[in-house]
Amino acid sequence: MAEITAALVKDLREKTGAGMMDCKKALNETAGNLEEAVDWLRKKGLAAAAKKSGRVAAEGLVGVASAPNKASIVEVNAETDFVARNEQFQGFVATLAELALTVGEDVEALKAADFPGTGRTVADELTHMVATIGENMSIRRARVLSVPSGVVATYVHSALKPGLGKIGVLVAIEAPSESDALETLGRQVGMHVAATRPSALDIDAVDPAELERERAVLVEQARASGKPEAIIEKMVDGRIRKYYEEVVLLEQVWVHDGESRVSAVVKKAGAKLGGFARFQLGEGIEKEQGDFAAEVAAAAGV
Repeated sequence: MAEITAALVKDLREKTGAGMMDCKKALNETAGNLEEAVDWLRKKGLAAAAKKSGRVAAEGLVGVASAPNKASIVEVNAETDFVARNEQFQGFVATLAELALTVGEDVEALKAADFPGTGRTVADELTHMVATIGENMSIRRARVLSVPSGVVATYVHSALKPGLGKIGVLVAIEAPSESDALETLGRQVGMHVAATRPSALDIDAVDPAELERERAVLVEQARASGKPEAIIEKMVDGRIRKYYEEVVLLEQVWVHDGESRVSAVVKKAGAKLGGFARFQLGEGIEKEQGDFAAEVAAAAGV
């Protein structure tokens, strides 16, 4: 019997896309014969994951989890919205969010972590699930926020079930102690963030490159008015302030009353915003635009 080396397991994983534990088992079952192990995995339906790895996965779920003074958010993608209603997939996302509370937000570290109750790593459990459900899936990102004192509130917009949905938000609120009022404020800020999509917490956190790009556009627009440079500069400064009101959370108008600034609402509560995270499912992923009629014709051999 051939020795089951790490290199042999690696070769089998590359050939089949199956999980590490499944590859080890296949090699043990076939006395270390690589080709027989490939066939063993195919018969078990575990090699199918490799064929699905090239498909665009832009659906799936965003999941959140909480602990004292800490919360996490993860995004796990699949190919179709149908999978988001699969209980196995939902359980995976919920468990991954819980794991992130202790493992952290590094995706590779999360993949290497043990998946509870399976004897597999998170990465291997994902591969196993791909083979079982029949769609390509991927762990896209994770964030963990914490505060020394206060709360990290969570909000999921149109939740499919508690803690799972398509838009998730974390809001870190620093305060002398935790309270129901603070949790309520955090949830309200989460709803605000879900609706307004701010890109920065405060003015200092605005991406310098984005600010410069915006300023360049505003300067050209102002110059088109034909006014003197001194007037143009004042026009641009005014429009930059408006830009901050659109993209900076603390500068935005509070959606719950349409009048107050977010900064004023938080200050009135005797608290401080320590950060936020907003995940919207599939944002930034370029989805394939399929031609359904062409697909049907191709399937029919037309």
